[in-house]
Amino acid sequence: MTIQVAVTATGRMSLPADIRKRLGLVGGGSVVVEETPDGVMLRTVSQAVAYAQALAKRYTDGNANASVAAFLANRKSESGE
Repeated sequence: MTIQVAVTATGRMSLPADIRKRLGLVGGGSVVVEETPDGVMLRTVSQAVAYAQALAKRYTDGNANASVAAFLANRKSESGE
């Protein structure tokens, strides 16, 4: 679906009600705005988290040693702390 949304002089814009309903933003909420070379991407926070998790999974390939905790433990042991 492609729609045109007006942006006010103060930078505000409104998402149509049917889109807010589908995204679960009926009572308000937050979206993540990502600028890309192709334009602007809007995602709900849960969509952004799911996207980040998918990227992390793709790059770590399920390797338990690729976690942040494992990385920090490795750095600590390598530095002799």
